[in-house]
Amino acid sequence: MTKTSATGTFEANLAALEDIVKRLENGDVPLEAAIAEFQKGMKLSKALQETLKEAEKTLVKVMAEDGTEENFDES
Repeated sequence: MTKTSATGTFEANLAALEDIVKRLENGDVPLEAAIAEFQKGMKLSKALQETLKEAEKTLVKVMAEDGTEENFDES
């Protein structure tokens, strides 16, 4: 579940997104490269959000004594 894409883990993709943001904030990236980096960053952001949603779904469940999962809010 820690995978966000075929290219890396959640942590690796988060680091890559942070690196893209830093480069774009510097403002010394040519326009074409900035557009490509922005698109890559958006894909990483979407993948990271999906991973977080899946993690949240998992965390709101608890295991019952018989091994079945139950929603945490209902117990």
